[in-house]
Amino acid sequence: MRWACIYFPQFALDGVLRNCPDPDEPLVLLYGPIQRRVIKAANPPALALGLRPEMTFTAAQTICPQFATVEYDEAALQRQHQLLAAWAYGFSSQVSLHFPDALVFEVQSSLPLFGPWPRFEARLRQELTALGFGHRITLAPNPVAARVLANAGDSLTVRDDAGLAAAMRTLPVALLGLDPDIVQALSRMGLRQLDQVLALPRAHLARRFPVSLLNHLDQVLGSKILPLEFFLPPTTFQLRIELNFEVESTQALLFPLRRLTSDLATYLAGRDMGAQRFTLRLEHRNAPTTEVVVGLLAPERDPALLFEFARGRLEPTQVVEPVLAIGLIADELPSFVPEHRGLFDERPQQTVSWEQLRERLRARLGDEAVCTIGAQGDHRPERAWRKDAPSLALQALGRNRRPGWLLSEPEPLHTTVLRVLSGPERIESGWWDGKDTRRDYYVLELADGRTAWAYQGKPEASGWWVQGWFA
Repeated sequence: MRWACIYFPQFALDGVLRNCPDPDEPLVLLYGPIQRRVIKAANPPALALGLRPEMTFTAAQTICPQFATVEYDEAALQRQHQLLAAWAYGFSSQVSLHFPDALVFEVQSSLPLFGPWPRFEARLRQELTALGFGHRITLAPNPVAARVLANAGDSLTVRDDAGLAAAMRTLPVALLGLDPDIVQALSRMGLRQLDQVLALPRAHLARRFPVSLLNHLDQVLGSKILPLEFFLPPTTFQLRIELNFEVESTQALLFPLRRLTSDLATYLAGRDMGAQRFTLRLEHRNAPTTEVVVGLLAPERDPALLFEFARGRLEPTQVVEPVLAIGLIADELPSFVPEHRGLFDERPQQTVSWEQLRERLRARLGDEAVCTIGAQGDHRPERAWRKDAPSLALQALGRNRRPGWLLSEPEPLHTTVLRVLSGPERIESGWWDGKDTRRDYYVLELADGRTAWAYQGKPEASGWWVQGWFA
């Protein structure tokens, strides 16, 4: 078997920076009690100002009084870890969160689907970069060895057990992932590389060190298997972004909204699902939470489309009070069936499918402004159709020609008729419901160039009456 490890060197900082609209602003993560705040991590602009990890917040302010701060949130890290595991689940069914700030997953069974490892690795890097996470990727015959290689560097690859021992023996002891006390004790004994430790008798090591040392070395070299609990994606998606300042307009919420919908698309791709309904939650200080429901007629998982649909529903929303946080909850996640297209798509590049156009119109104009029309069993024109039908297009109403624009009520015709193109078509129906209709319909060509669908009225309302217009 082959296992890949993705290690995130700045996991907490990347999780914050990907939600910041201005990544070039100096920013630090703070942790510790209120009496002694300490910098956990700092982005490159903050490092350029002289701010360093483990520096106290008071000392940092004396160096540079102007920089942004974010609280180090362990719960947010766990949610972030879960999101990346859901992303990796799209490449392998054996994904583990055993190691902090890293993912390990089995890739041997995925190579026939995603191609040889160099191509597979390039795809992983491309998607991780799009997600906003710095990373190192390694490959080894077992998950522990892959994780240890990630401490040593990036793009390190060991393809079989024969080359594993040779690759591991020269590694420094400090990079093996051992307990710091064990590393310090080995260093005092002059043991700074793995081959020096392996040269000692096992009985001597067992007397001097905890049993965890030998177990870990056996797992690194593959002679003992580390039992792993594999990740199972949750059945619902839930994510929340806490804002650094109070937002009073929906325009300022578009950046975190894009991140939320992008992460939702990442989760859906890993689960091979689509979102048909999700809810945006705007949290306020005093007012109740504002909920914006985004409902789609068909499942979708394209990040650009999800953002566009959510934006169309969010922008008309009235912000009753400044927003402190924005969240997204999606629990209706049916299976996703991609759109079928031919090998040579003849549509212009700017055109979109009917499904996408329909959702865009609903997002911009509202649910009531867009509806589907279908036929129902009645010959009377005003009763032969219905709104919100299950079908997505108007069905054919028999063999006779019908206009594309059907009027709700007939209107008198005041234009000169040039000629009759077809007809008459006798429609006689409705005696059972008191709406008896007896009409002879004709297709007429008018003097102004239009084509009408009309009938002649009764003697008390003589003349032509238009029921619809042809395109």
